[in-house]
Amino acid sequence: MNFNNIFNIFIKELRTYFNSTIAYVIIVVFLALIGWFYVNNIFLIDIATMRPMFDSIIPLTLIFIIPAITMRQFAEEQKTGTLEILLTKPVTDWEIVLGKFLSSLILVIIMILPTILYYITLASISNIDHGQVWGGYLGLVLLASAFISMGLFASTLTSNQIVAFIIGMLLVLFFYLLDKILIYFPGWAVSTIEYFGVDYHYSNLSRGVIDSRNIIYFFSITGFMLYLSVISLERRKW
Repeated sequence: MNFNNIFNIFIKELRTYFNSTIAYVIIVVFLALIGWFYVNNIFLIDIATMRPMFDSIIPLTLIFIIPAITMRQFAEEQKTGTLEILLTKPVTDWEIVLGKFLSSLILVIIMILPTILYYITLASISNIDHGQVWGGYLGLVLLASAFISMGLFASTLTSNQIVAFIIGMLLVLFFYLLDKILIYFPGWAVSTIEYFGVDYHYSNLSRGVIDSRNIIYFFSITGFMLYLSVISLERRKW
């Protein structure tokens, strides 16, 4: 695997985001939504905490924002025919997928970074659980990685960006809600089904509980989805 190829694709995709209005619109919309709901929650519960932001506000927002970020990554290139040109160059499918994955992940991290101002503000006026906050941010990065890998896989399946967005959102929703529909499964399957739900693992990290099992899960689900993306690209050569 050539890391120079990965880096070049990563830079190209990141520039594509910021050379258009895509990145700016997404960042503004994300921060406006988070700011609105976060401030309202603070006044509603009258407690200086970032738990509402980590527990529901940002994860639910990412469910819709990340498929919008990833929908164009492969779908647009398939539609314009540039994907076939890219696949003929001396780069592997893994290098292409990883380069695009990293560009989307960095965009999401840039999008989340301004929310640290909430943490700084709360820490200056009250006693806040710092471990919970940093555990929450680690959880968000891992959650975003999993969602991005699902969105990329969806984008490899079609040349239509809207279809890619819908498939990506449904895939993300499925894994996010998996541990919330356990009542519909037989008792012997509950623990297994629960383990595959991303929110089950994310909720532990958002409380500041850094468990290697949760980290391994996110690396595994992200790696598996990226692998499926590579397989999906390879089928175009068959």
